[in-house]
Amino acid sequence: MITGMNHAVLYVRDARRQQAFYTEVLGFETIVAHPDGAFAFLRAPGSPNHHDLACFSIGGQAGDSTAGRDQVGLYHLAWEVPTLGDLREHQRRLAAAGALKGSSDHGVNKSLYAADPDGIEFEVMWLTPPELWGDDEREAIVRPLDLDADIARFGADTSSTTHVEPACSSNGAGATADGAVS
Repeated sequence: MITGMNHAVLYVRDARRQQAFYTEVLGFETIVAHPDGAFAFLRAPGSPNHHDLACFSIGGQAGDSTAGRDQVGLYHLAWEVPTLGDLREHQRRLAAAGALKGSSDHGVNKSLYAADPDGIEFEVMWLTPPELWGDDEREAIVRPLDLDADIARFGADTSSTTHVEPACSSNGAGATADGAVS
């Protein structure tokens, strides 16, 4: 049984340049990086994974990806944030870095689209709480994102359900009504 995606690996022109972008703009942590820049393994803030992204340098001569234009290939990766306030902050940071390319409201999630220094596209998104999806769950919705209206509707600090603390710890112990661990 697959439980989710653990990490992505990208071939890039310069792993150090990607490392700087992901750490400075998106707040990733460098886990390990080759001293000569051959690779960098990065972890997203708050992630339980060893690494969420690995970048391997293939050199400045590498051409741009043509995936989606004349070749098959990956379209983008999506990085999830816990709240709409976090999405607003990433919108600001991506715009300041010149990386923000667009945004969409997909009903079930609110999305920013950006590109890294090699032009590889990625998404930063907030997942609408599933109990509010309704008919949107089975639709391919692309509407303009109105982050102010979404914050007014859902609140800037409402966590998506993937970021809600579980009722029990990883060792199987649960918390009782008074907060004690059973």
